[in-house]
Amino acid sequence: MNEQTETTFTCPWWLLFIFDNPLRRFTQDPHKILNPYIKPGDKILDVGCGMGYFTLELARLVGENGKVIAADLQPQMLAGLARRSNKAGLQARITSIVSTPDRIGISEPIDLAFAFWMVHEVRQRKSFLQEIYSQVKPGGKFFFAEPYIHVSQQNFMRTVNLCTGIGFKEIAHPDVFFSRSAVFSK
Repeated sequence: MNEQTETTFTCPWWLLFIFDNPLRRFTQDPHKILNPYIKPGDKILDVGCGMGYFTLELARLVGENGKVIAADLQPQMLAGLARRSNKAGLQARITSIVSTPDRIGISEPIDLAFAFWMVHEVRQRKSFLQEIYSQVKPGGKFFFAEPYIHVSQQNFMRTVNLCTGIGFKEIAHPDVFFSRSAVFSK
């Protein structure tokens, strides 16, 4: 099967201002979504972090001894995250990296990889998931969610099957508004 996804459109940085707004918390509260999977001191990868809608809450949840690696293809997204993390006083817990279309570019073990509404944008989905798998610690987790509007159930299940095929174990399907989601353990 061709690794190409149904869609490979990267959401432009300027569109994220629509998604990152206070009203979104009523339907997709980062604390409620993330809290069950994070503990203080964890090292988290927020891949496709955008301007940090989830990154800031991840940084709060990992606490002073934790770390969030925020990875995105677009420097403008990371610049927006830098402004927001400075304003929130969380910059010391967040490390930003500019990824490439072919590599996330991290080289340290992580407790949780988090990918929200972005896996459908990845051209080489299997390679992407293998890179995540290689960095997740034994016992660590991978949480991904995709929007109903862009990702069919069939396409979502294709990604779930890729995850289990590389060694992840499917453990949950959290209820996330307007999303299909899955959590895996290693």
